[in-house]
Amino acid sequence: MSYDFKNLSSADFEDLVRDLIGKEEGLRFEAFCAGPDGGIDGRHAQASENIVLQAKHYQGSPFRKLTAAMKRERSSIDRLAPTRYILATSCRFTPLGKSRLSPLIGPSLKSEADIYGPEDLNALLRKYPDIVKSHIKLWLSGVGVLERVVRAAAHTFASITLEDIEQKVRVYASNPSFDKSLATLEKHRLLIISGPPGVGKTTLAEMLCYTFLSEEWELIPIRSLDDGFAAINDSKKQIFLFDDFLGKVALDRQALAHKDSDLARFMSRIRRSPNARFILTTRGYIFEEARRISEHLGDQRLDVTKYVLDVGIYTRRIKARILYNHLFVSETPQSYIRALLESQKLSEIVDHKNYNPRVIEAMTDIFRVGDIEPVNYPAAFIAALDNPSQIWDTAFRTHIDHRCRHLLMAMFFLSEYGVSITTLRSAFDSLHASMSTTYGLAHGPKDFEEALRILEGSFVNIVNRDGPTVSFLNPSLKDYLSVYLLDTDLLIRLVPTATSIDWLSSLWDFVHPSGLSKADQVKIARACADMVEMIEERPHWRPRAGDARSLEYNDAANSRRLRMLMDWWKVTDDRRFADSIIKIARNPQQGFSAWSDGEALIEFFSLRDGRDYGRPFIYEAEFLTLIEKALTDTIRWSSSDMLSTLLDAVDAANGLPDSVTFAFKAAVLEEFEENTSRICADDSESSLSDRIDALIKFAPRFGVPEAELKSAILEIENRIGEIEDRSSHASSPSFQSSNRRDGEKFDDRALHDLFLPLLER
Repeated sequence: MSYDFKNLSSADFEDLVRDLIGKEEGLRFEAFCAGPDGGIDGRHAQASENIVLQAKHYQGSPFRKLTAAMKRERSSIDRLAPTRYILATSCRFTPLGKSRLSPLIGPSLKSEADIYGPEDLNALLRKYPDIVKSHIKLWLSGVGVLERVVRAAAHTFASITLEDIEQKVRVYASNPSFDKSLATLEKHRLLIISGPPGVGKTTLAEMLCYTFLSEEWELIPIRSLDDGFAAINDSKKQIFLFDDFLGKVALDRQALAHKDSDLARFMSRIRRSPNARFILTTRGYIFEEARRISEHLGDQRLDVTKYVLDVGIYTRRIKARILYNHLFVSETPQSYIRALLESQKLSEIVDHKNYNPRVIEAMTDIFRVGDIEPVNYPAAFIAALDNPSQIWDTAFRTHIDHRCRHLLMAMFFLSEYGVSITTLRSAFDSLHASMSTTYGLAHGPKDFEEALRILEGSFVNIVNRDGPTVSFLNPSLKDYLSVYLLDTDLLIRLVPTATSIDWLSSLWDFVHPSGLSKADQVKIARACADMVEMIEERPHWRPRAGDARSLEYNDAANSRRLRMLMDWWKVTDDRRFADSIIKIARNPQQGFSAWSDGEALIEFFSLRDGRDYGRPFIYEAEFLTLIEKALTDTIRWSSSDMLSTLLDAVDAANGLPDSVTFAFKAAVLEEFEENTSRICADDSESSLSDRIDALIKFAPRFGVPEAELKSAILEIENRIGEIEDRSSHASSPSFQSSNRRDGEKFDDRALHDLFLPLLER
């Protein structure tokens, strides 16, 4: 494979050249500052015997630019007086080019062979392929690799394009976290990337995913554990990605309470699968809170801590390189870069206590800094680090109109992972019309299209993933909105604009149990009283477009509706909410299901005697009778793994009726009776192993004879053996660590010199 080096910055190219020619010459080149005359075309490295290596990254530039640079550099070379001078450049030139460069360099050039052009560098890369993989940006930038990544991601990450990947690779600053991540994935098959907001968790996860994709793994980005259980296939090489799995802004306690056992079970399945890897990202403070309140995440037997990699602690050199890469890729005007260099603020930025790649990205985006005069740019940069929320505050309040603000507010309470154009339009139309009428603002039929056009590329992304999907451009925007929207009067006005139960539930979760004071929660709950008709009547499923014989998700599950109504009844004691609860319990839209409702149904028995709500529910007897029937029905139709999950929930509950135990026993005995037929269609080793664990768990509890248990296990083990005979086990991609230089001196002079080449792009 041949590389053109176009996706490498000057600094990346210098690192590559030092490693590559150092390997060829058997020397270790160390970083050395710019020449005595302050030359800015390249940087030198010095080895034993005063051998000097200089890298000139002039990819795409005409040869005359390189010759002009070498004429200017001659005085610096003569002052250094090396015993040998080596030049490496990405500038293309003909064979005669070396003859023209030789006299410009002078007597320090001992041979024209010491001038390395792109063809010479590619020859060395073929000779030393280990260096290619130690420079992940170079390797991922290879045309063949990029094509494999895009092709492998075609049906799961439709939003990925060649340009998207190249952009992300170019701003990525290689650091030890990448090597540690691969090592953890190889050892445990699981990786939890944790850290503060904006430190690069998702970027690292994406780089890892691209690496796996390039070696023909299938990428499965999941938004729920149900997605993961449905997709896992032990016969395929699969890399699962669950971004912000515990919530994007705050811990999703409700989801954790009902799914932490599923998370533990899915992790166990991944660990048992020969061909699966699982990457999760989460904010550090959310992860620590989850571990404190979750029995399963805190379980020492699972010991999730050994899968956790904390990111965000960067060396000074890496922080400088992140800033450098963003300035380079975003093509920040040179007047701004010059102002940074002349102000002597670079060190203050890199060493700032609030240094964060997300702030760096924002402050190198010309959209957000275009209103800043170059002379004021350094001070504005420092101010943004002092108060990161100010970046979005100015843009949100002054750069966009009310149509755009209304669209972003509507998006905030929709899916965290992107929302379809159709769903977003519906939410926007209702909110925009109501807010515009209330405050006397103009609104018209084309407002949605206009707002989306204005916001695209600066506030939101639009991608085609099974139809146009809109998502926030940067997670920090949602952080900002989480503060801006925490206004009781505003939220009360938003309640009647809800077009879905999911949207309304997201708004309620935003303020309850800790977003607002109890008094403000009461006000918002009372404002929701007029929404009960939608909650009672809106279907959970709907016919799939173009295929009326199948169904697709439409709105919240019945248990989620009941939980929200219970909250409102608790804080207001309003009879309308109690009446709605009993109406749904009597006639739930399309019934209850084990996956979405089973654990919640068990929890509802805690209402008995008002233990959770301070007083008995006014329809307690009838409600519990209806829930009991719903629960026994869902148990009867549950699979073995779902039964195992529900049994854990039962063990954690008190006061359950005997009918629940009888339903479990009947379902378990049927699992044993139907064991042969149920395993014949299962091709997953990990799923079958989980079945063994479940049967071992069930047998003594429900009186299954030891001989029957052993017979069932033997059948399953034979089935696993059949699958193993025809499957191969995959290993994670292997990469050699880059030649790290973090132990080398990186003082203010080195910091300044790093950025000088940006002025001569």
